Amino acid sequence: MPRIPDAPSDATSLGEAVATYEAQGFTGQFAAREGAMVICYTCHEVVPAREVELVGLLRIEGASDPDDMIAVAAVVCPRCGAKGTLVMHYGALAPPEDDEVLAALEDHRGPDPVHVQP
Repeated sequence: MPRIPDAPSDATSLGEAVATYEAQGFTGQFAAREGAMVICYTCHEVVPAREVELVGLLRIEGASDPDDMIAVAAVVCPRCGAKGTLVMHYGALAPPEDDEVLAALEDHRGPDPVHVQP
């Protein structure tokens, strides 16, 4: 899958990041589950995170609370092909299922990633 143009900037809010990905056709929704699994809310299948195609990633830190660290991933379901967003917390306060999924996602962004903040 090609890189997503017009990726959000570092100062983007969660709503802006999701809206940008939705404008690129990533209109479905996904969620992290225990055991490095991801649920696709289009087909309701729960699949291993390593099978989900990661197309874009944006990490957001809350302007008023640096502990409010969120990753917005543009992903594709390996079962039904739905494109959507997967929103997860990362860092010290992240729930275990979010950490497991972030660690297990296969990076399919190629040499020109959409956006990753170091």
